[in-house]
Amino acid sequence: MSPTSPTSPTAPTSPSSPMSPTSPMSPQEARARQEQVSAQLLSETAMAQAQRDFQVQQALCDAAVSARKAQADLAYQLQVARTKQQIEEERAQVLVVERAQQAQLQEHEIGRRERELEATVRKPAEAERYRLERLAEAQRSQMMMQAEAEAEAMKVTGAARAAAVAARARAEAAQTAAKAEAFGQYQEAAVVDMVLQRLPQVAEAVAQPLLGTRRVTLVAGGSGDIGVSRLPGEILDVVTRLPAAVEALTGVSVTQAAQKKSECQA
Repeated sequence: MSPTSPTSPTAPTSPSSPMSPTSPMSPQEARARQEQVSAQLLSETAMAQAQRDFQVQQALCDAAVSARKAQADLAYQLQVARTKQQIEEERAQVLVVERAQQAQLQEHEIGRRERELEATVRKPAEAERYRLERLAEAQRSQMMMQAEAEAEAMKVTGAARAAAVAARARAEAAQTAAKAEAFGQYQEAAVVDMVLQRLPQVAEAVAQPLLGTRRVTLVAGGSGDIGVSRLPGEILDVVTRLPAAVEALTGVSVTQAAQKKSECQA
């Protein structure tokens, strides 16, 4: 509360009218009167000074209040600015966190799509490729085994037919030799002629299994010819064994007899 304003100084009391000449003032009364006037003047001066001091103090108080209010306003504005800055920083941090979360979600989505692609496309494709490779390998193995079996069967069939033809030739030769011995008409050259006449039949019998064959699979098991060029060699190999078989059965060397016959004809 502001101090109570002092009462306004009262106007100095005017001195009493001078005594009439009929009643003159004594010196004591005049001095008392003078002291009364001086005291009144001093009181009025003190009251005026107190009023001035009060006004000065009130002005100082108002200035202090204004200064404090200005400081409070400035502090409030600074606090508001700091709060806004803090809010902006927190908002920026929230944006950073949100973007990081979005990036993480995108990475998870990419990983999920990769796994889905792996499960739906790549693995089935690899499984299909593996299945086709195994199937092709099995087919190759089956074809090779079938080719080997057919080649072996052909070889066995050819050898059996050649053996049958050779046996028949041996039987016919034995029969012819018996006839020659019985009638004395055949010599070694006749036996050779008969064998040579039978050689085309032997070659035809060896090649006969190939006439009804639709497909021939040749398997090369080592060095030498491969493919179709190997087939004539197999047939000739069977045919060239006949002179040795004839010599073993009859004791007649077809090669030597043929050479002698050529020399005689020359």
